Amino acid sequence: MTARRVTTMGIFVYLLKCADDSFYVGSATGEDLAPRIDQHNAGTFPGYTASRRPVVLQWSQYFDRITDGIAAERRIKGWSRAKKQALVDSDWARLKLLARRASKR
Repeated sequence: MTARRVTTMGIFVYLLKCADDSFYVGSATGEDLAPRIDQHNAGTFPGYTASRRPVVLQWSQYFDRITDGIAAERRIKGWSRAKKQALVDSDWARLKLLARRASKR
């Protein structure tokens, strides 16, 4: 997947797959997501991905409103690995199923 470039100031929410097979969900403002992914791969900032490089972009979505993007990032961070994988796979039926409470599945 390649990072998308936009011309308005909003926010990208993105999901990375790390070298240890874990997922990382983050956000970045600006018009181009590629430099932020490069920062993760360079270990520019300490944090979760610094010791789990290389990382690969699996999914991203641009939000015009920063508040909407931050809300989406927080929501996705709380998801199970299976639900994040369904998002990456664009498996909407599975995502819908995983969104239900376990007792209702």
